[in-house]
Amino acid sequence: MKPKPDPEPKARSVIHPNPIPLTTTTTPITSLAVSAVVIFAGSISGTLHSLPLAGAATSTPKSVTISNGTPIIFIELIEVVNKVLLILSDNSLFLVDFELQSQIKKLGVVKVAGGGKITSVSRKFHTRFSLNGVSNNSISGSFVGGNSDLGNGDDVKCSFVIGVGKKIVFLDVNCSRGEFAVVREVAGVGLEKVGVIVGLIWVDDSVIVGSKSGYHLFSCKTGQCSVLFNLPEVESVPRMKLLRRDERGRVILVVDNVGIVVDVEGQPVGGSLVFRGVPEGVGEVGMYVVVVRGGMVEVYHKKSGRCVQVILLGEATNGSCIVSEGDNGNGSFVVLASGPKVICYQKVPAEEQIKDLLRKKSFREAVALMEELESEGELSKEMVSFIHAQVGFLLLFDLHFEDAIDHFLSSETMQPSEVFPLIMRDPNRWSLLVPRNRYWGLHPPPVPLENVIDDGLKAIQKAAFLKKAGVEAAVDDECLLNPPNKADLMESAIKSMIRYLKVSSNKELVASLREGVDTLLMYLYRSLNQVDDMEILASSENFCVVEELETLLNESGHLRTLAFLYASKGMNSKALSIWRLLARNPSSSQKSVAANDLQDASINVAAIEASRILEESSDQDLVVQHMGWIADIDQVLAIHVLISDKRVNMLSPDEIISAIDPKKVEILQRYLQWLIEDQDSDDARFHTMYAVLLAKSALEVCAMESGHLPKMNDSVSEIASIFESPVRERLQIFLQSSDFYDPEEVLELIAGSNLWLEKAILYRKLGQETRVLQILALKLEDCEAAENYCEEIGRPDAYMQLLEMYLYPENRKEPMLKAAVRLLHNHGESLDPLQILERLSPDISLQRASETILRLFRARLHHHRRGQIVHNISRALDVDARLAISEERSRHVLINDESTCASCHARLGTKLFAMYADDTVVCYKCYRRQGEYTSVTGRDFTQDVLHKPGWLVTR
Repeated sequence: MKPKPDPEPKARSVIHPNPIPLTTTTTPITSLAVSAVVIFAGSISGTLHSLPLAGAATSTPKSVTISNGTPIIFIELIEVVNKVLLILSDNSLFLVDFELQSQIKKLGVVKVAGGGKITSVSRKFHTRFSLNGVSNNSISGSFVGGNSDLGNGDDVKCSFVIGVGKKIVFLDVNCSRGEFAVVREVAGVGLEKVGVIVGLIWVDDSVIVGSKSGYHLFSCKTGQCSVLFNLPEVESVPRMKLLRRDERGRVILVVDNVGIVVDVEGQPVGGSLVFRGVPEGVGEVGMYVVVVRGGMVEVYHKKSGRCVQVILLGEATNGSCIVSEGDNGNGSFVVLASGPKVICYQKVPAEEQIKDLLRKKSFREAVALMEELESEGELSKEMVSFIHAQVGFLLLFDLHFEDAIDHFLSSETMQPSEVFPLIMRDPNRWSLLVPRNRYWGLHPPPVPLENVIDDGLKAIQKAAFLKKAGVEAAVDDECLLNPPNKADLMESAIKSMIRYLKVSSNKELVASLREGVDTLLMYLYRSLNQVDDMEILASSENFCVVEELETLLNESGHLRTLAFLYASKGMNSKALSIWRLLARNPSSSQKSVAANDLQDASINVAAIEASRILEESSDQDLVVQHMGWIADIDQVLAIHVLISDKRVNMLSPDEIISAIDPKKVEILQRYLQWLIEDQDSDDARFHTMYAVLLAKSALEVCAMESGHLPKMNDSVSEIASIFESPVRERLQIFLQSSDFYDPEEVLELIAGSNLWLEKAILYRKLGQETRVLQILALKLEDCEAAENYCEEIGRPDAYMQLLEMYLYPENRKEPMLKAAVRLLHNHGESLDPLQILERLSPDISLQRASETILRLFRARLHHHRRGQIVHNISRALDVDARLAISEERSRHVLINDESTCASCHARLGTKLFAMYADDTVVCYKCYRRQGEYTSVTGRDFTQDVLHKPGWLVTR
């Protein structure tokens, strides 16, 4: 349900009257000053009153007469020395202690040239910039001179500016010694146009001067006075207020009913405050400006300018009111005096202001106030988090679930367990984790979301009934006209809770709390049937409690989620049992549908997930138990299970081999191949078994190709999908590379087949050279292979034996004369010509015999001449090398007195020296250190050979 937008901001209580009413005698009050516990009020009769605030140690008012009949026009608290500085209308200065008990000390009378009475006073205020040294202290050596506030308890000095007629006078007051001095009188420089000064504010190097004609700015740096604002021609009184809480030294200048905020340079900043009438007095409390006018106290927000509170005084203020506050505007009290009456207002704590707004369901205004107070530093982070949580619960019970979760997430102190009662009824596993935090008691205790929604709908129905009766209710009109649907509200509430728990699951929580978050998150996913999210949570690292979920998921048919959950908790046996069930009956899962293609997809998914579990499992019994049904679905997955390198301990090969279905020949082949090639097994049983299986598969392929097998069986049909290379190629490679299988067993199996190359390999392993040559030369007619085998044997009689096979083949075949001629051409030099002639048949024609003999003689002559060429070239190279060595050794090197070692640069003189092949000369010591083959240039002649053309190359 959408939250009801806040209407016009409602009034709230920022200040309220002090519980102890404060009054004085019938003498009107002329000045005020407020400390943390006492109000000092000066009367027109010259009496100083001390009025305790609520909570002070003493509650007895005191008074002392300073000067009978002379009004006290200014009071300043010097808290460092617990003194009160008083300025009377006769220009006299007095010091009194806070307790009004010690003797009153008169400092003297301020005398000004030309005479005149003091009309206004201001102490010097410093902004944070001047305190940090940004602003020059002009009073200590520029136009004015004097001292700013400084010193310790033994020598405390303060600076003041007073207005006397059209002059301003700067004073230095030593509060510790009870002395004062007039630093300078300033007249003219633009002040003659000001008129009688009735108000002053001194901030840093600027003095803002107020008179009936307007506001002016006097610069202590330049000594010049400039106009800021002119007041209307009608009779008006300038009113100024230094915002002491603002460290930038901003001042409110009242023009008619507008409060203009200016900086220390007199420039307007921010927005102006528009009052409801002309103020009679202006004060400050926290983020607010307090205005007194026409018997009312109005409180305005500084930034927004909005009037947030109006208090009736009951009596008119007669056009004049004195307003004062303590503690630089940050205090809890604001005091005003009208006539003889003093009234104190106490600031309502920030928490109470927010609480009051929340009671009125002004949620947005409460949050805005909280943010302002936080930015002003009046609320701690803990309190801000507390308020966010409180607002969240109020919004939740007001059926604004999305906004409620936003506030929950903004709270840094709220625990996820606080929302557990909204999801699961008590008592439950996590009941003791729920903190009994009632906050401000503005909302009922958490109950399940269904109950919250029911109560909220009842409240809407009640509000509709009351509205018909003419009673306003804090419910949006749209909700009354179109009440929300319970199902929609429930869905929104659950989605919002899911969002909160998902964010909470990423935080650092204790184990028990994480269990509750993940388990309840699964509850909420299930209630909305968000299967994908359920499976993602279950398959990832989670802290779900299986005991709380397995019955629930099983009954609702979310078996896939349950299987993922079992697997994530290491309960592989239960997970595999579910996957096997889903593979055999896909409709058992809610995710499956009746369509055949989707059922097949579900079956494949079950096999894939089961294989993932088994690939990491070292439980041999578990692998054996479930390997069969996985292989029935996808043999590749079964192979991945068997040959996985993810498991810690290897499975027993004997047990696995015995468990593999004999009909699944390709699985056994791939497993044996993995054992032999990847695991480097040299067990003769595995090698022989693998060779026999390959041979059987090769025989089946041959039988199929020859048409003897009308239908291809399952094993052969699956081979292509598992192995990339043909079975005969794999058989031949294995027979050649392995030395651990039994050749006779394999040979016995393929004895009656046409696998001649395989037979040749096996006979070669058995050392039966004749049978190998017969197969290569006669069966396969591979002359090159036969000749290579003869070369491998390395005996001349092997070539002669091969020649006889070519000339006299078995089974009455025609002589292979071309093969014989090729053999004589390639290897004739290795054969005896007489033996060759003896081997020739008497029946051979003269033409063929002459061709054979001619080939023989040409081959022998060619090889003889080639040998001579090689011999002569080798001899020439040897002679050339000897000549080069002789030339190198006979080279002369000229060494004189200036010759130095190329390594240590020492003079050679009569020392032994050596010269490297790159012509560098070194002493014998460096030669021994460098070695024979490494020059001082770093060249290693064993790696980087130096080539010099010899005699033969040059020729």
